[in-house]
Amino acid sequence: MTTVTLRPMTPGEFDEWQDALAEGYAAEQVAAGMWQADGAAQRARDESARLLPQGVATGRMLFLRGLDADGEPVGRVWVALDHPRGVPGVAFLYDIEVVESRRGQGLGRGLLTAAEDAAREAGATALELNVFGHNTPAVTLYGSAGYDVVTQQMRKPL
Repeated sequence: MTTVTLRPMTPGEFDEWQDALAEGYAAEQVAAGMWQADGAAQRARDESARLLPQGVATGRMLFLRGLDADGEPVGRVWVALDHPRGVPGVAFLYDIEVVESRRGQGLGRGLLTAAEDAAREAGATALELNVFGHNTPAVTLYGSAGYDVVTQQMRKPL
């Protein structure tokens, strides 16, 4: 496994990430059939604004940049230290992303491990996440990292 270290996002990095996050999340929701394409990006921005009313200064959130051994940014992580459904002691991984040009180098596992360590250091006893079923690389990574399915939604087109 490639070791990844973490540092807090700068306000500028946070703002840039919010734009990319909204576009990516909207595309995932549309691809999963959950949202209509029209207005999806704005809906994603609105959801982030609701979850992050103080932006990068929102309490109980970790907004982190992953760095490789040379100190180069290789990814981003967003962890909420309070579970969105109130599960005691369980942090929630909202976003993890390896820079596109660095994918396939083991950095995803390193970034995930670093995020787990950060959540543990902040007092979490478990880390939960959601993953879209069509995201096979992520499903494989999480499964091989010891994550178990605790709920599952399924759909069949009629």
